[in-house]
Amino acid sequence: MTYVVTDACIRCKYMDCVEVCPVDCFYEGENMLVINPSECIDCGVCEPECPAEAILPDTENGLEKWLELNTTMSANWPNITRKRDAPADADSFKDVPDKYDTLFSANPGQGD
Repeated sequence: MTYVVTDACIRCKYMDCVEVCPVDCFYEGENMLVINPSECIDCGVCEPECPAEAILPDTENGLEKWLELNTTMSANWPNITRKRDAPADADSFKDVPDKYDTLFSANPGQGD
C-alpha cells in the first residue's frame, strides 16, 4: 500500500502534508503535489494533515489513475520538503469536484 494525492489537491496545493512526511516523498507540480509511491513508507501521517482531503490510501477503489499520475509526475517534478503558503485562492478551489480535466497542469513546481 501507498498513499496518493488526488485531484482535490489541484489549485489548492496546501503543503501541510509536506511538513509531516518523514521520508520527503512529496513532489511539486505547478498547481498540485504528488507522492512518489516507491518512496512512501505507508505511515499515513500526511492523510489527516490535508485540508482538502486529497490524500488517500491506494487501496481505495478507483484510485488507479491517481497512482499512475503520482508515479509519473513524481519522476518529473522536483522534490519538496518544506511547507510554503498555499496559493491565495486555494480555499475557493477546495470543494470544486473533478478538477483534473479542466485545471491540471503537468508543469513542474519550484520544489525546494
